Amino acid sequence: MSPTTDTATERPPKALMRRIAMASCVGTTIEFYDFFIYGTAAALVFPTVFFPALGGAAGSVASFATFAVAFGARPLGAMIFGHFGDRIGRKKTLISTLLLMGVSTFLIGLLPAAGAVGVSAPIALIVLRIAQGLAVGGEWAGATLLAAEYAPAGKRGLYGVFPQLGPALAFALSNITFLTVNLFVGETSGAFIAYGWRIPFIASGLLVLLGLYVRLKVEETPVFTRQRTQPRNTGAVPVVSVFWKQPRELLLAAGSLAMMFAFFYIGTAFLTAYGTAAMGLSRASVLSIGILAAVVFGAAIALSGICSDRFGRRKVVLASCALSVPWALLLFPLLDTGSAAALAVGLTVTLAIMGVSYGPVGALLPEMFRTQYRYTGAGMAYALAGVIGGGTAPILAAHLAASGGGAAIGWMLAGFGLLSLLCTVALPETRQRAMEQTATSPAVAAAEIA
Repeated sequence: MSPTTDTATERPPKALMRRIAMASCVGTTIEFYDFFIYGTAAALVFPTVFFPALGGAAGSVASFATFAVAFGARPLGAMIFGHFGDRIGRKKTLISTLLLMGVSTFLIGLLPAAGAVGVSAPIALIVLRIAQGLAVGGEWAGATLLAAEYAPAGKRGLYGVFPQLGPALAFALSNITFLTVNLFVGETSGAFIAYGWRIPFIASGLLVLLGLYVRLKVEETPVFTRQRTQPRNTGAVPVVSVFWKQPRELLLAAGSLAMMFAFFYIGTAFLTAYGTAAMGLSRASVLSIGILAAVVFGAAIALSGICSDRFGRRKVVLASCALSVPWALLLFPLLDTGSAAALAVGLTVTLAIMGVSYGPVGALLPEMFRTQYRYTGAGMAYALAGVIGGGTAPILAAHLAASGGGAAIGWMLAGFGLLSLLCTVALPETRQRAMEQTATSPAVAAAEIA
């Protein structure tokens, strides 16, 4: 088979593709909504609710440490759910990840405060946060594969945008939910700390029911259905195949996305706390700015994904990485002016640069790995990038803000940008690859011959 030609030449009906687009978008929106309300709560209330004995600065560091715990669980989730996604199917695995995330998030909303039960509260919080990380580690790859394996050749960038829009929609929804609660219970009342923050977590149960309804309506992807009938599907377990046959692609892909995660979680989690604590802005102002930034973020994702069908995935990601380095050095001098407008510009541009990189990834990572272990490979690359960029950046930023100030955080972000730039330069272009190719690189072909 030619690496530029798909075996299935028929174009899926438009009605089917609309259903696939909705299923992939709704699922990732719900998953990331659950993930992001944790980040918002970690910035606004968790230091007080779960770490009151540590004080302000240390409590914030501990709170963001629990936020980062999920990133350590994401590679494990990618391996576990990737294994089942590559063996029993994308659809069944995606339903499992949605249920795990929904139950974990709902239970976080019911946790008692540390003042009531002591150390048991933060321990339970960490356990549930790990469960969230496992779920997200398995969710993203399945949702993108659902879109990419159904999409017609030449439009994988377009349809790969829909699961990528999930984080932007989820960030907006998370901020809208917290803003609504904040308006009802008051900016300064103790009600927000006492019970208001719990409402977004408990309400996520309704969203999970919606996601299950949509996903149960979707059939297994034809690419996986054809592949599972082949005898070769009984070979090595998927995670072994990924590390044995495509380790270079796995590591380069993870490095190329590190900036993306660092920018995103600095924007959505750390800057939420920075805007209220360091800049002195009201909680309502910071949440409102987050909604505006999420709209621009979503637009950047959509445009960059569509452009990747025309110009290539690699070129679009490279442009984002190149922009990230100078912007990282400008961000905190801008924020340190202390105005709401500065936070609006800083957060919006930060998420827009990340969005330009994020848009093509829904097609790029599925195109990089073979069908037999695509779920595992794409999920592992994405999860490892999350550990490198998303898991470390908020914790480092909390330490750097206390010691070196905003300028030190800017240099840290610039370092992530440079790492991703170098890794992306070494990536292959994947736009012309078929989803059922016999080999994705010379290294894979050599491994198959051996």
